[in-house]
Amino acid sequence: MENKELVEVVLPGVVEPEGLRLRRREVPVPGVGQIVVRMEATGVSFAEQQMRRGRYYDQPPFPFVPGYDLVGTVLTAGPGVAPGLVGRRVAALVKVGGWASHVVLDAADAVEVPPGIGAVEAETLVANGITAWQMLHGKARVREGGTVLVHGANGGVGTVLVQLALAAGLRVIGTASARHHDALRELGVTPVDYRTEDVPARVRELAPGGVDAVFDHLGGRSVVDSWRLLAPGGTLVSYGSATTRDDSGSKQWPVLRILGRVWLWNALPNGRHAYFFNVWAGRALGKDRFRARLRADLTEVFHALQRGEVTARVAAELPLTEVAEAMRLAESGTVAGKVVLVPEA
Repeated sequence: MENKELVEVVLPGVVEPEGLRLRRREVPVPGVGQIVVRMEATGVSFAEQQMRRGRYYDQPPFPFVPGYDLVGTVLTAGPGVAPGLVGRRVAALVKVGGWASHVVLDAADAVEVPPGIGAVEAETLVANGITAWQMLHGKARVREGGTVLVHGANGGVGTVLVQLALAAGLRVIGTASARHHDALRELGVTPVDYRTEDVPARVRELAPGGVDAVFDHLGGRSVVDSWRLLAPGGTLVSYGSATTRDDSGSKQWPVLRILGRVWLWNALPNGRHAYFFNVWAGRALGKDRFRARLRADLTEVFHALQRGEVTARVAAELPLTEVAEAMRLAESGTVAGKVVLVPEA
């Protein structure tokens, strides 16, 4: 018998992880063009860590249900949805709403997960995989044999990014703390310890002519150093401001500062390029184009997983009801891979 109760996690305001609340209500009925997905896996990402501090630059007003992405099985479909979708495993990028046992989606936003890929492993590659793929292949476009620098090479996006870059025939330099260096070397990455080494100086030693691309989630001072490490014709892809996570003041300001720098650098006649990457920016081109691109790119990431070019790195699996512990673990900086929430046993 299908459970008719929906369990969701509510973020009531700026709280410690223990301040997250559980709410139970009836499973909704899908409307026209909608589906109800029974969640099998949803992730704890950096976005939710910022949201609980009120620091994510376009989060909705409190209270709301966080959860950036999810994987699950289509339970019911509303009018206008192909009936064959019911019973299929799908993935979706939602920004908010994923931390729930059942999620209502527009059917057009669901991406089918290929057979043979488990829900938890697929979940590790939804937001992280889309971000890594679009930055590497959509923005940086480094030719085979080129060199790239990936900051946070052991992080959620970083882990996927280095593997996709290696599969594309690139040389990869990755920053991480020392405990992750052996794992990075095994992949084929040249690690740099951001805690004990002068990162720009070390990267210049490793790539005297500069690097062809830098992927920077740190923001702040790091973006300036990253720009200066580029070879002629190189590309900087900035995709966050992790160094400002615990700051107070305007949550928009760190992003606006990066955008200002990007604009200025792109105006300089030096052949180098800078981007501030936001996975949602493509929606400005129209919903249908955005959805088609997202579906195509996520499918490419799933195929890379099937070929063994990318591995699903799961740091821990915890039930939705233990979300506070999951959040603490994700924020501790001690784990490699993604902390995944699954339904109650």
